[in-house]
Amino acid sequence: MAQTMLDSYKLVINGEDVDAADGATFDTVSPANNEAIGRIAKAGAEDVNRAVAAARKAFDDGRWSKMTPLERSNRMRRMAQIIRDRVDELSRLETLNSGKIIVEARADVLNSATCIDYYASLTGQTWGETIPMNGPLLDYTVREPIGVCAQIIPWNFPMLMAAWKIGPALATGNTIILKPASNTPITALILGQIAREAGIPDGVLNVLSGPGAEIGAALCEHPDVDKVAFTGETETGRGILRQSAGTIKKVTLELGGKSPNIVFADADVDEAVRGSLFAIFTNAGQRCTARTRLFLHESIHDEFLSELVSRTAQIRVGDPLDWETQMGPVVSRAQCDRILSFIDKAKGEGASVAHGGKRVDAAELAAGNFVAPTVFAQVHNDMTIAQEEVFGPVLSVIPFKEDSEVVEMANNTIYGLAATIWTNDVKRAHNMAAAIRAGNVSINYPTVNPPEAPFGGYKQSGLGRELSRHALELYTETKNVVVNLSNQPFDWYGRWPEKPN
Repeated sequence: MAQTMLDSYKLVINGEDVDAADGATFDTVSPANNEAIGRIAKAGAEDVNRAVAAARKAFDDGRWSKMTPLERSNRMRRMAQIIRDRVDELSRLETLNSGKIIVEARADVLNSATCIDYYASLTGQTWGETIPMNGPLLDYTVREPIGVCAQIIPWNFPMLMAAWKIGPALATGNTIILKPASNTPITALILGQIAREAGIPDGVLNVLSGPGAEIGAALCEHPDVDKVAFTGETETGRGILRQSAGTIKKVTLELGGKSPNIVFADADVDEAVRGSLFAIFTNAGQRCTARTRLFLHESIHDEFLSELVSRTAQIRVGDPLDWETQMGPVVSRAQCDRILSFIDKAKGEGASVAHGGKRVDAAELAAGNFVAPTVFAQVHNDMTIAQEEVFGPVLSVIPFKEDSEVVEMANNTIYGLAATIWTNDVKRAHNMAAAIRAGNVSINYPTVNPPEAPFGGYKQSGLGRELSRHALELYTETKNVVVNLSNQPFDWYGRWPEKPN
């Protein structure tokens, strides 16, 4: 594609589409063929300052935070409806830019609208409380918006992760600088335009595309940014904590996972196989909640593995814009190479490839970043493939004998994001859910994250809980107010306490 034919996308600062201050741009590509699909404004330090200044002014003058909750809700609902009205366009752009298959992209776009609608319904529900006091005092709390929020989102769910972040932040009256991943900036920039069209005031939602290391660091260290919310890999999250420490910012982190998928002998094998395929191979395995470690009871191990491999071989890998495609490319050449390096290391450590384990060799897909859906057998829980986050379509299958043994292996990781349990024994199901240290546990159901339910992890999988009403707490401060109701004037020094005998 000729460079002059590329669509251009600008930054969104203070309600306007603007070039980077220094005029810099970069090209974003389609993972299906690594050809450029858009020319993107490349923000730098000066643009961070411009966006923060706009967000700071918009917050301080109250144009959004002091708007009535009903009016904030109405404008957020308009934003959600515009997203629905443009679902075909936005889904196609999401697929082009991220490689996500069109079926999943469409679901993501509609779920983004649903998420914003959900938080629109909560704008008037940031309640305080009254606290009984031992004396003539009235004590109550109010919840107030934190202020200027920097939100840094990943490339695996570009629009949906933006909605997860901006929904609760807007509902509670904050202002935002949204930083999309450099690989997938297009729909986030359009989201800034949609917010403007929906009547979100200028400066409330600003969007900066560009290098994460430079922009992210500048946002974390900026004295006028009150909160940082980040979704991404764990090592970057550690860096964000360090960078935010100088100004003691509020920080929310949604990080990596190495989630177990445990199948007991009494489970419905057919349903568990189907659920396990969904849990690992949707979005080409590029999910922090992907159930990447499949623990099979030894009595069903061979039967289950055989059926799983058979169905894995039937997954249709191809053009992500084709409605019949079931798995597309991974997001970039670098990510493709990283996944293949994990595969090579697993082979070197003694794991056996039951299916896949290589690039897709179809000639028509050679220019893209296609990795075959991969299943490893003969995996031990201490292998690299079972401990480190691959973030690709790679599954490790591990046998177990006893409940206590699988609990120990499931928990033996630095992560604690999610887990799935397949069993028809109700006592075992609840006991296992209690024993596994993870923020999200599903029983006889694969990974799912509705906006009404809290989402987040234990251990090094993050800090805080996104989604649900819990997310409102991430974007508000609690203020305590005490009122003297006594008829007697306060006079500490005039009524000095008598010395006890």
